[in-house]
Amino acid sequence: MKTLFIGGMKSGKSCLAENYILKNFSSQKPYYLATTELLDAEMQQRINIHKQRREEFFITLEEPLKLYGTLKKCNHPVLVECITMWLNNALYHQVSDAQILDELEDVMSLQLDLVLVHNEIGLGIIPDNALARRFVDLSGKAAQIMAKNCDEVFFCSAGLKLKMK
Repeated sequence: MKTLFIGGMKSGKSCLAENYILKNFSSQKPYYLATTELLDAEMQQRINIHKQRREEFFITLEEPLKLYGTLKKCNHPVLVECITMWLNNALYHQVSDAQILDELEDVMSLQLDLVLVHNEIGLGIIPDNALARRFVDLSGKAAQIMAKNCDEVFFCSAGLKLKMK
């Protein structure tokens, strides 16, 4: 089973996704695949909050780029937190859009229970620079790939989830 939690920043999607995987796959301690690369002190604070919240409930894996290679080694449910940061990392490391989307398609083809977290960033204005527009476009394409291949999709806002699929 594959499930997508999508919403804006601070929408509650991470907590909702964590609670979902713990409730629905309680027979095994799930993996938590963290994709964020540590870039500055503020990001360290965010990472610490997430680590403290999950440390006793999940087996943590950290991988900023090789999503498919990491996931294909897993043998029970995985929460991926988050696809948006993985996209950011891939762009930063100059991975092509085609390679990124191909890898995501490969991830979605895995016979593995996945809960994916993704920021909805396409609801705002059109960015004023090429890189930001590329990121928004890529994020939207990634969201469509995930939603198409997921059994359930939840839109998150204000700590609530709305089932879309």
